[in-house]
Amino acid sequence: MKIYVGNLSHTMSEIDLGALFRPHGSVLKVNVIRDHYTRQSKCFGYVQMTDKKEGCTAMRALHGTRINDRLLVVKEARSRDEREGLPW
Repeated sequence: MKIYVGNLSHTMSEIDLGALFRPHGSVLKVNVIRDHYTRQSKCFGYVQMTDKKEGCTAMRALHGTRINDRLLVVKEARSRDEREGLPW
């Protein structure tokens, strides 16, 4: 299950983000999205978990959590087509 995590602080690393999710289940991959040129965080990322049930538990537990004075937005990631509203 792929999970979108938004409103991250600029200092949040992949290691930090993974550490938030590991207590809720097995984490396969963590990716903080960064600007191509400056390498500064765009303040969102993705976490991929092995089990959908664990992913749902993590989303419920972490959505709205205050980390570094920011409230996290945690929800199931959508495909690019869903985000862009394409009909196919």
